[in-house]
Amino acid sequence: MEWKGRRQSSNVEDQRGASPGGLGGGPFGRGGGFRIPTGGGGMRRAGGGLSFGTIIFLVILYFILKAMGIDMLQVLEGGPVNMPGFEQSDGSQAPRGSAEEEEMKAFMATVLAETEDTWNGIFQAGGEQYEEPKLVLFNGAVQSACGFAQAASGPFYCPGDRKVYLDMSFFEELAQKFDAAGDFAQAYVLAHEVGHHVQNLVGVLPKFNQMRQRMSEAEANQMSIRVELQADCFAGIWGKYTEQKGLLERGDLEEALNAATQIGDDTLQKRMQGYVVPESFNHGTSEQRMKWFKRGFDSGRMSDCDTFSGSV
Repeated sequence: MEWKGRRQSSNVEDQRGASPGGLGGGPFGRGGGFRIPTGGGGMRRAGGGLSFGTIIFLVILYFILKAMGIDMLQVLEGGPVNMPGFEQSDGSQAPRGSAEEEEMKAFMATVLAETEDTWNGIFQAGGEQYEEPKLVLFNGAVQSACGFAQAASGPFYCPGDRKVYLDMSFFEELAQKFDAAGDFAQAYVLAHEVGHHVQNLVGVLPKFNQMRQRMSEAEANQMSIRVELQADCFAGIWGKYTEQKGLLERGDLEEALNAATQIGDDTLQKRMQGYVVPESFNHGTSEQRMKWFKRGFDSGRMSDCDTFSGSV
């Protein structure tokens, strides 16, 4: 994909290196996590005062941290912490990653910008305004409006805060574990999650979440497949507009179709357990995912992405 030198989206929040505090409902419990002692849980003697030895220790610790670039007085006053190896932007800390990581970040920001151009144009043509989603980059774990998630969860979209969450280490797994390498395969993953955002804006996700409360697990799985396949189709629409801009290179479309194949429910289950359980499918088979991405790519029209009528 020809992407270098093109506009990068400003809707990127880099939370790599940040601690996912306030993990309500997560493994640390509501409001858990680590904090700086502020008196109640500090280092106190039984008599209520600090010992001379403790004071000396704290003074030494202060100057050691100061030498490392950490001003504990600023921390205690509620200010930001500038950790070595981190750079600050818009009040948030972001690690200085390797050159490869920074290039991946630039690529994701460029792909996000291309999805913005695509969907802004489509919505405007229909007399509507497109609300652009945020892309949150994290590593390890993250707290979202949908709850606490780890990298193992894979990329996801949260309707509650209208953000796409992505641990970029997923792409290494995509290439090595799922045999789906290539920049357009990576772009497809992001475009699919943005497709969920589009579904949220047009009312598909709210309706599904409402209906799911009254469904059995089997019924919810079947409806989930239709939701996921429509997101694949919407990703294909973005691919169509990208092709029209002349940004696709030889083999790009095949990369996306291969990625869709490799993450189909049947293919994943065969790889993980050696057999498939169709009743447990909730994203669609490899054939279905490839079919609906290709339909969106060939058509470029949202009206051709109706996965809720008839068979899929």
